[in-house]
Amino acid sequence: MSTALVGAGSTQAGAASWAPKPSPMTTPWTSQVPVDKPLPEYPRPQLTRPDWANLNGIWDFAVTGRDAGQPASFPDQIRVPFVAESALSGIQRKITENDKLWYKRTFTVPADWNGRRVVLNFGASDWQTTVWVNGTQAGAHKGGYDSFAYDITPQLNGGTNTVVVSVYDPTQTGGQAVGKQRINDVQPHSGGGIFYTAASGIWQTVWLEPVAAAHITRLDMTPNLGSSTLRVKVQGAAAAGRSARITVSSGGTVVGAATGTVGSDISVPVPNAHLWSPEDPFLYDVRAELLDGAAVTDSAGSYAGMRSIAVAKVDNVLRPVLNGKFVFQTGTLDQGYWPDGIYTAPTDAALKSDLQAHKDLGFNMVRKHIKVEPQRWFYWADKLGLLVWQDMPAMDTGKSPGTAARTQWEAEFHAVIDQHRSSPSLVMWVDQNEGWGQYDQARIADEVKAYDPSRLVNNMSGVNCCGSVDGGNGDVIDNHVYVGPGNTAPTATRAAVLGEFGGLGYKVPGHEWFPGGGFSYEDQASVSALNNRFVGLLDSIRVGQLPAGLSASVYTEITDVENEANGLLTYDRQVVKVDAARVRAANQALINASRNPAPPVTLPTGQYKSLRVTTPGYTDKYLRHQDALAFTAVVDGASGALLKSDATWKIVTGLANSNCYSLESRNYPGEYLRHRDFRVRRDADDGSALFKADATWCAVAGTGGVRLSSANLPGRYLRHIDSEVWLATPGGTHAWDNPATFTEDTTWAVEAPWAP
Repeated sequence: MSTALVGAGSTQAGAASWAPKPSPMTTPWTSQVPVDKPLPEYPRPQLTRPDWANLNGIWDFAVTGRDAGQPASFPDQIRVPFVAESALSGIQRKITENDKLWYKRTFTVPADWNGRRVVLNFGASDWQTTVWVNGTQAGAHKGGYDSFAYDITPQLNGGTNTVVVSVYDPTQTGGQAVGKQRINDVQPHSGGGIFYTAASGIWQTVWLEPVAAAHITRLDMTPNLGSSTLRVKVQGAAAAGRSARITVSSGGTVVGAATGTVGSDISVPVPNAHLWSPEDPFLYDVRAELLDGAAVTDSAGSYAGMRSIAVAKVDNVLRPVLNGKFVFQTGTLDQGYWPDGIYTAPTDAALKSDLQAHKDLGFNMVRKHIKVEPQRWFYWADKLGLLVWQDMPAMDTGKSPGTAARTQWEAEFHAVIDQHRSSPSLVMWVDQNEGWGQYDQARIADEVKAYDPSRLVNNMSGVNCCGSVDGGNGDVIDNHVYVGPGNTAPTATRAAVLGEFGGLGYKVPGHEWFPGGGFSYEDQASVSALNNRFVGLLDSIRVGQLPAGLSASVYTEITDVENEANGLLTYDRQVVKVDAARVRAANQALINASRNPAPPVTLPTGQYKSLRVTTPGYTDKYLRHQDALAFTAVVDGASGALLKSDATWKIVTGLANSNCYSLESRNYPGEYLRHRDFRVRRDADDGSALFKADATWCAVAGTGGVRLSSANLPGRYLRHIDSEVWLATPGGTHAWDNPATFTEDTTWAVEAPWAP
């Protein structure tokens, strides 16, 4: 239970007059945030205790110069834990590298905590935080994404206590991890690109907790399906040499228990384990007790999921396997930004809602993009059932970090791993992204794998992009392709994943951060076009990239963010842009296809064949060239020799990709079927890489035939329409992309040649 705190002083007087600032956009939860005690939920679900006191609410606040000492007065009030740039904080002002933030409030410790130590906890504060209690420094911390805590018992006075916090946050002007934060105007404005408003100061829950002198500080839990055990390492304070007892239960029934030493692995039997998966996110209850002889001196609750994650050969292709089985991971890029709270969701229901949106749309994975969320976000991912790729927030782009910045970044990465290593949903650490602040890629990937061998490691998301350097190691090779989906091929040592693709844009009037300022990677003219294009991308992955070896894809993105208008939801979470049922069905089809993968489609190389139309009513037509352009024409036994020859093609190994094919003209040897400016034609091989790519087609299964997808524009297909042959895009905007009979028009029957 949360213990009510008695406050005193100007903070409480100021609460009556405090008011939030108008939010640029209001979410469904903006008006539901209480003035006092926002985010009242217990903030640490994997290490719970019944007694605690929430310090969220109205604090006195001041901004000084960066080098100033504690101010004599605190003229403003801020609602913690919302950052000073946000409307929900009540401040809503730009914070620069020349500013220092100051927070102050009073509290009294509940009488029934007497005899116990009192710990002051911070979920996160960005970036350099110093804490004083009753005028004495309790501690100092550097890091914007990891939690920290101080035993403040020595500083308490037995009555009304005063806590003062200073925070310095230089955002991108410093050398630290910043993710997408940039110092910008806090009001909506044009520009900004893929970077967003900074988030300075306290941004996660602050709370007090009474503990025994010797107490548990962390539980590291790793499931081991091979031995049917949960491996638990109890971390403690003043607990060296103590014993700990771990009990695992389900529905109140104990399934296993074991006792061991604090700091060492304790293997708890979990027989016939009920496995955790996105379809069945089953969680066991865990109780950890610290022992002094037979006496229990500290106790904490937790939970765990029994699951495994690894890479393994599946039909001779390296794939990620969950619980020993391959399932395609289809997810979105999740930035975790809010128009009202910026870095902090307005309520716990809001925090949950973005994850629930993934589930509602049929995704089974989410990539948390260069931000680390509060532990309750991981709790909801664990409980709802979503696989999580967790990025380490990047340092600033275009800079080579110095020694001090590298040391700090790696220390913070370790802290993040330690704080979230027990979440079953978290299956992959993403070290670096598109070369931002990149260095020592291979070393870091090996080091992260050694620090947490229970998860996959991605040394660089977007190794093909933006000057990034691939470390060459880790468990996956990760490409970014916009709009995509591209062709990411697995290697002998790494599974293939598509770390970013999509970016389809649609601006919803009345739901834009800066009206008219939105951008995307490919704007869509209507909701219908957005649905057709997006579902077309998912279908393309299912029929083309999945059989070719792709194992995961991350769509950009779940919501609009500031001027990025490529979300499946608007930034205010008020509108789901896409047809949820249709997207869910496409995702489910993709997941189902990975469970029962169709064998790759093969064509007979070195042989002459003719390609017949399969569209009902036109099945007497064949693919032919005429005056160098591709058409379809009726061909039968009475046709002339030239037409029969024009409708005959030699199937050869793909000029640009040996897993695909090229179609060489029967009567113009050395000339191939290729696309150019969407029109398909017969041209001579000029030796260029572009020609070879344009003339390479990848075979995809079709009903009653084969579909031919462009090797360099995957997801676009060889299509006949009005007797002409085009490179057509599902959901595209051109006349030749017409959705009517699209699948039939892009399916060709491979027949005996008219001109052997």
